[in-house]
Amino acid sequence: MRRPARPRRLLAATTGIVALGLLLAGCTPAGPNEPAGEPRSGGTLTYASGDAEPSCLDPHVGGNFPQALVSAQYLESLVSRNDAGQIIPWLAESWTPSDDGLTWDFTLRADVTFTDGTAFDAAAVQANIAHLQNPTTLSSTGYLALGKVKTVAAVSPTVVRFTLTEPDSALLESLSQPWLAMESPAALERSQDENCASPVGTGPFIVQSWVKQNAITLVRNDDYVSPPADAAHAGPAYLEEVIWRFIPDSASRYAALQSGEVDVIDNAQPDTIVQAKQSDSIEQLDSPRPGAANRIELNSGQAPFNDVRVREAFIRSANVDDAVSSLFQGTATRSYSALSSVEGTAISNAALFDYDPAAAAELLDAAGWNETDADGYRAKDGVRLSVEFPVSTNQSIPAEQSVFEQIQATAKETGFEVNLAPMDLSSWYAALASNDYDAVSAPYTKVGPDVLRILYHSDSIVPAPSGYFANLAQVNDPEIDALLTTAARTTDTDERSSLYADAQNRILEGFYLLPLYDQQNHFLLRGDVQGLRTLPTVAVPTLYDTWLNR
Repeated sequence: MRRPARPRRLLAATTGIVALGLLLAGCTPAGPNEPAGEPRSGGTLTYASGDAEPSCLDPHVGGNFPQALVSAQYLESLVSRNDAGQIIPWLAESWTPSDDGLTWDFTLRADVTFTDGTAFDAAAVQANIAHLQNPTTLSSTGYLALGKVKTVAAVSPTVVRFTLTEPDSALLESLSQPWLAMESPAALERSQDENCASPVGTGPFIVQSWVKQNAITLVRNDDYVSPPADAAHAGPAYLEEVIWRFIPDSASRYAALQSGEVDVIDNAQPDTIVQAKQSDSIEQLDSPRPGAANRIELNSGQAPFNDVRVREAFIRSANVDDAVSSLFQGTATRSYSALSSVEGTAISNAALFDYDPAAAAELLDAAGWNETDADGYRAKDGVRLSVEFPVSTNQSIPAEQSVFEQIQATAKETGFEVNLAPMDLSSWYAALASNDYDAVSAPYTKVGPDVLRILYHSDSIVPAPSGYFANLAQVNDPEIDALLTTAARTTDTDERSSLYADAQNRILEGFYLLPLYDQQNHFLLRGDVQGLRTLPTVAVPTLYDTWLNR
């Protein structure tokens, strides 16, 4: 017997826009092959993405990882991060917080102009923050990251002041993300459709055209002057043109790389990576994302996972270790943490996630799920122990879908019915918005441990204007709230790390999530592509230093 239908929450569903994606910082920020000789200027590089084609090229709108991938080529942020995790200058030369942490003064570069001729100045920063905070923009990632920003004022053309409602120790981390990058105020005054089609930034490339379902063409900004502090050169980019294609099928994407039809591919799958290792002409760049680990969230806001014993039983019944080792062929490492392994504050606790069907059975007995229906599933009061698990076909890679299927199979042995429901991105968002899920895998990318506040503070059960809410586990624990709130206000590094450690331990011990592995970010490139690296913020490639040795 299936359990009765549950009431649906009245939340607006977002179509194709959400922060997924998602996480991030490249642990290998330099390119995989050392440049051969002096860089050469010119040429066209063709990049093939396996991520879903964005519905909007303006990352302010929504804020997902596919937007970050491409927008990093034409938009720039106030600050960046180096491979040691330190915040470094970019469009802002320096910054000074007040003693109470409630105001931040950013001194901006005075020599930067947007590619439409508009000056980059304090007024431009004001316009961008207003755009992100405007509910009609439907921002998710940027909107959530700016939750403590009360006002932004131009002190002078080159000094902009952020006033906060309370101290925010993650402000610089947030501002380093591509979803908060700076766009031309003049361009932002256009209709959203116009700005989605051709955002205007200060970056090394310009959006020349976008043929949907085909490719985006980017051309070099010959007047470019503003690389981040860790860039390998100054002045314009080496590449004259970038063709950004979308090839969803992994085999087709790799075949195009092998033939020379494309130069770089992302979303390389485990079997493809194994093949590439045998090639003398193809290199790999592995750059896992920072922020949250890839994980399955258990909806603690409703039955059956509102009972911690059932949450633990589900986790004990999931044989993730064997699934990851067999399906990812050594290209991913099992995670036992809420945070990515590239985050220095990550706490790992493997003992909490042991595969132990006997313990799972005892927990379900104790929780009252001690009946068995005709199909062999556990039941209570005639209601089957069912788990609704919507899966986005736009986001889940084949190996990951197979992991879900193996979890489904091992959970069945304990008595869980896991209903995997493949659906397109729009339907997937709708299922989340209507609370029609018990388990969900929703990658979220944010620089630094403050991602825990976005994902597990009870405030994040309330949706952003876009309709997206980040606390999909619906954790509502005053102690976790207090730890995350205090950590977000604390600037002392050691104290901040200790608070985040305490919060992680309580989150893990509450069995709100089942960690899987770091958010995967595997790039394959032809051997004549030189200087490619990922930004040590959200692990997206930057083609600014890239050149073609041909």
